[in-house]
Amino acid sequence: MQLSFRVTVCGIDELAGHREARVTHVLSILDPQWPVPEAFGTFGEHEKLELRFNDVIEKQPGAVAPGPEHIEQLLAFGVSLGREPQTEAHLLVHCHAGVSRSSASMALLIAQAMPERPGEAIFADILRIRPQIWPNLRIVEIGDRALGRHGDLIAAAAGIYRLRIGQDPGLAGQFRAGGRGREVEAALGET
Repeated sequence: MQLSFRVTVCGIDELAGHREARVTHVLSILDPQWPVPEAFGTFGEHEKLELRFNDVIEKQPGAVAPGPEHIEQLLAFGVSLGREPQTEAHLLVHCHAGVSRSSASMALLIAQAMPERPGEAIFADILRIRPQIWPNLRIVEIGDRALGRHGDLIAAAAGIYRLRIGQDPGLAGQFRAGGRGREVEAALGET
């Protein structure tokens, strides 16, 4: 991966371990009612975008689903990364566990920075950074449309679901039970 910025992906519980990492940009994705993590008080100066929505892939009562407005903010934030000197930019992306919302958002930022890079290669890059990823399909779908990727990122996300289910078949039942059956269907070619 030849990005003009370094990348770290993590969950909330891991934030304190990155305070000395010279992070210049933070994409913080939190549930709507979640408090701002205290760890940020120990970070140096950085540019930060905080997005607040739940880790859902369908609109649900009592949940805030990721929407086009969130993706617009995310992509505008990505533009600011290109303004940093190449040797200095370091992006930290986190959500609650560093698995779903963060990996999907990271894929969009890489796709924006490297529009010629295939979706499969983008997710392979993220998988090397964070092996437990399971990208939020709604974020990927909205971002794929916004970036004019014609389904490339969506198909690549399905490949990640397929890989992860192959590693742990129990994930299929867990994600179906959690209201994310469309992701499992995409992995199994049922869509």
